[in-house]
Amino acid sequence: MSNDTADREIVISRTFDAPRDVVFQAFTDPKHIDTGMDRGASQPRLWGMDVRPGGEWNYMMHHEQYGSFKNRVRYHEVARPSRLTYTHDAGVDGDPAAFEVTVTFEEVSGKTKVTMHSLFPTAAELARVKGFGAVEGGKQTLERLAEWLGTRELPIHQADKEQR
Repeated sequence: MSNDTADREIVISRTFDAPRDVVFQAFTDPKHIDTGMDRGASQPRLWGMDVRPGGEWNYMMHHEQYGSFKNRVRYHEVARPSRLTYTHDAGVDGDPAAFEVTVTFEEVSGKTKVTMHSLFPTAAELARVKGFGAVEGGKQTLERLAEWLGTRELPIHQADKEQR
């Protein structure tokens, strides 16, 4: 976080007991996506996911309390398996609530540290999204990813095979 943007940022990190390429794939393959904001949100309805620079991911999220919300992610950078950058908005060009996201995937002793950095256009917009649970929702999404990764048989990498 820089001092000039600290009042507009959310930063959430989590370390996963899984290889970086597997965690990256979980973020970018539609069959692995679970973006429910919290326990009141349903599984999203996807209608397009094109993970490449210039590509888009479009989905509808329904929340029991807040209703349905169209979401669009427009990818700027896809550096497999280390980094994603994108704009997240409500599916309309010029959305004043659109925010920028950088997700990094760092290998740490055979595990993967994911850091999600979201930068909002104003402090007021950050306060608004915090008001409906965006920080807790982000943490819950990463918790569900950890649970999902824990139920999968992960691939054995070549270096691991050579050590056996």
